[in-house]
Amino acid sequence: MLTEHIVIAGKIVDAAKKGNKPLVDKLNKDWYKNADDIAVFLSGANPNLNKEDLRKMLYMHLKLVTDDLSASLASDWGARIVSIDDGVSHIILMADSISSAVVKQFPNKFK
Repeated sequence: MLTEHIVIAGKIVDAAKKGNKPLVDKLNKDWYKNADDIAVFLSGANPNLNKEDLRKMLYMHLKLVTDDLSASLASDWGARIVSIDDGVSHIILMADSISSAVVKQFPNKFK
């Protein structure tokens, strides 16, 4: 699913560069479905991860990546800097949330 996440993102970038909005829209639907699948998988694998919270974090991640792409395509470097900063802050939040849940699930492994 994570590989699919990256593959879809690459396809979105290619379609957006070509101005193929119908394909971008279709791929975005696939990307959000992939995020739903990841949230279901991770919350099923770890009872300390709430599916809805994960879904919201993943959707925000997709929004921030999209903001970065949009700023890049518009050559709006100021907006791109902001989108990258926001994206890095958010991905750290996601990593902290997931790693905290793993530590809680396997406390004996993290003494």
